[in-house]
Amino acid sequence: MKGKEYKPVNGWLEMEDVEREEIFSFNKDYAEFLDDYRTEREFVKGAIGLLEAEGFKNLEEFTELKKGDKFYKVNRDKAILAAIVGEKPLEEGLRIVGSHIDSPRIDLKPTPLYEDSELAYFSTHYYGGIKKYQWVSIPLALHGVVIKEDGTKVEINIGDKEGDPVFYISDLLPHLGKDQMAKKMSEGITGEQLRLIIGSIPARKKDGEEKDSGKKVKSAVLDYLFEEYGISEEDLISCELQIVPALKSRDVGFDRGLLAAYGHDDRVCSYPALRAILDVENPVYTAMVLLVDKEEIGSMGNTGMQSHFFENTVAEMVNLTYENYSDLLVRKTIENSKCLSGDVNAAYDPNFPEVYAKDNTPYLGKGVVITKYTGARGKGGSSEATAEFVAEIRGLFNNAGVIWQTGELGKVDQGGGGTIAQFLANYNMDVLDCGPAVLSMHAPYELVSKVDVYNTYLAYQVFLEK
Repeated sequence: MKGKEYKPVNGWLEMEDVEREEIFSFNKDYAEFLDDYRTEREFVKGAIGLLEAEGFKNLEEFTELKKGDKFYKVNRDKAILAAIVGEKPLEEGLRIVGSHIDSPRIDLKPTPLYEDSELAYFSTHYYGGIKKYQWVSIPLALHGVVIKEDGTKVEINIGDKEGDPVFYISDLLPHLGKDQMAKKMSEGITGEQLRLIIGSIPARKKDGEEKDSGKKVKSAVLDYLFEEYGISEEDLISCELQIVPALKSRDVGFDRGLLAAYGHDDRVCSYPALRAILDVENPVYTAMVLLVDKEEIGSMGNTGMQSHFFENTVAEMVNLTYENYSDLLVRKTIENSKCLSGDVNAAYDPNFPEVYAKDNTPYLGKGVVITKYTGARGKGGSSEATAEFVAEIRGLFNNAGVIWQTGELGKVDQGGGGTIAQFLANYNMDVLDCGPAVLSMHAPYELVSKVDVYNTYLAYQVFLEK
């Protein structure tokens, strides 16, 4: 008997027509969801709609939990978890798919509105690891909320609907770009140059106004914001407005096998996880999907993975399950849990072969990626899954026919990245990174394979059920 060779296969090969149709249908739904819900708040809103349509109820509505109960819990409109109570006692642990719903973008500064040379601008602060030069000269949309002094919430969504205006960050023309072109790419566009053009028509002189007061374009913008939304300049101090690409998701290639979109990192894991728990029936262990915020900036804050949102919710679950609540039961439940940390990996790019180790990198079209460890260079920031848990997941996927591969994020000395896995592993549970590979990660327009997206869904579903 010869030793078996590990060789990932292209997921499109030897596939029945029916499965191809399922893959394209799933990705169509995913693309529409991406286009409709482009921020954390919007994703949570969309998730609640899908969950409630399948019988999930807010955890606050329960006085006890029993087998088969479906519930969700929301944290500040920017993080959400959903769970189905399984057959096994809660203290034997959960089966968790954890992911993040924030993506690299541009935010507004606390006092953003100003005028320069008769153009109105928003000054900005970028969020997460972006290449700043990629965000100029493309159509941009404005999404988010403004909270007025009396607590009134005003929702803003401009740039994605048919007939909407878009916004714009200018770049220097090549005719005058000699000095800019001589700079390093990281310095060609600075953070302070990421200023958003939002208006150009001056306000008309009002009745009784004797002279030009200056800053007429800014005044016109303020008039528009008040007339359209009832907000003043001071209200912008308490806003969460995000600048995202005004680009719809599109199929790529003659064969339409790839999907380009903003926000694949990491909604390409979050949406399949959400769909997976919607389709789970009679899970052995209590199944949970945990979708959090702030991963791109270190998972800090009260909506990130380092908050106590997850832990506090488990405490609520224990309290609703057992007659005699104890902190020990909470700790046992968490420690006995197992988790797939849903996040993306870097797909091999033939344009830049020098940064990849070809035998240890994932490829588009070869299925969902399991990543034993993340981190940078000497595994910095890694939680590293145990060999036992990796073997368990391999067996689970193989038995279920999930197409999968393994890989790490680039050459050892080149760099690296992290996920929420390390923070979940701090609870002493088993955690393994698992998600699809992406081309042009963190760009305004990222690329994934549709077969990988679908197998990510299959992987999460079988894990949550078993």
